[in-house]
Amino acid sequence: METLPAANSRPSLILFPILAALVLLAYLPALNQPLMEDDYPNIILAQGYGPPSGWPDLFHNPVFRVRTTTWLLMYSVNRMFGMHASAYYSATILLQVINTWLLYLLGAWRTLSYTLTAWAAAFFAVHEGHQEAVMWLSGSTEPLLLLFGLISLLSWILFLEGRRPGWYAASILAFCGALLSKESAVVLLALLLLPVAADRRPWRVTLFLIPHAALAGMVVLSIALTRGYSFRFQDGSFSLHAPFWLTWPNSYARLFWFWGLLSLLAILVWKPNHYGRILAIALAWVGISLAPYSFLTYLTRIPSRQTHLASVGLALVVGLALAALYDRYWTNHRALVTLVCAAVVIHNVGYLWTKKRSQFLARAAPTEQLIAVARATQGPIYVECFPRPPLVAEAALQLMTGRPASDLIWNAAEANRRHAAATFCYSGNEPVRR
Repeated sequence: METLPAANSRPSLILFPILAALVLLAYLPALNQPLMEDDYPNIILAQGYGPPSGWPDLFHNPVFRVRTTTWLLMYSVNRMFGMHASAYYSATILLQVINTWLLYLLGAWRTLSYTLTAWAAAFFAVHEGHQEAVMWLSGSTEPLLLLFGLISLLSWILFLEGRRPGWYAASILAFCGALLSKESAVVLLALLLLPVAADRRPWRVTLFLIPHAALAGMVVLSIALTRGYSFRFQDGSFSLHAPFWLTWPNSYARLFWFWGLLSLLAILVWKPNHYGRILAIALAWVGISLAPYSFLTYLTRIPSRQTHLASVGLALVVGLALAALYDRYWTNHRALVTLVCAAVVIHNVGYLWTKKRSQFLARAAPTEQLIAVARATQGPIYVECFPRPPLVAEAALQLMTGRPASDLIWNAAEANRRHAAATFCYSGNEPVRR
């Protein structure tokens, strides 16, 4: 029988600034990026739900209360820094830094080690596959979910190790925070079972998860009761009739391409210590994390932002392979180890700095051009063509120029009646203004 790993040492403090530097290296270009189209109406919602005066309305709104932490984040940044996009992206990058640190701290799990989680955290810091969760403000639901989820899991692990009630209380409180970050947080309950199964603990300890299960059940019931009127059941976000049997395996495979696949092959060849148990944890983590997102109706692959939680499992696989590479070759083949690590960083960071950045700039272009025209125009604007919902344009106008939404006109008859000062039409590159 495979023996349990020895107790872990303490984490190395020097690695925390190094991991933070990797995150900053990967996402620094986002600080010069404009907000995306969905961000503007969401900031409007945050202005209503974020202050204490809006909390009663938020509590009684079963659709939006499961994303409470997002409204609080957006509201706080808005209150402190206004509509400076760099401030919002600084907040999402900071979340990525903290989540990277928390992944490293999972080395407290006896089946893992700080050596393994250090390599895993380094990969997670630069991994391009979940970039929407960091480079899109409205995708901040994912890093917020992960933040509270990792705190809950880490506290649960420390409780299992020492049975201290403070860690148990912290796990429950953090679990509540995760449930108030996004609907899919209910799967964290299954992830909390992994330390019990992997460490082969007596199953009676799962009785301590009854409060977590009760809280998750309440959220599931609350979400189910909104099926008749929640837009999330109408816009393709979730449907029990979706082809999840295609979406789940397709997304699983895409997540591992290609650093994950190379790492799996290396692990199976090198067979590092306890690799079977660690792989079981990582692969189960990925499968569980992708499950709630596999019921999309508009895609058969999960969007990148929604792979953020699953990327922790991927990072454990890549981290195990990198740790094994280091152990086997660092002494005699340092150049090889350095070359592989450099390739991982350059590939992921380069992809973020070039292809992904250009995609985000293209997504923001229509709204940015409309804002520019509005700032240069006095009087109403006839929006002849705009590839986004009117709600986006109206929220952007209000937040970025201080002008009322009524200054945008959406039909020609009304434009003639009100003597529109300008006509705006997004052309793909430059606005057509007449």
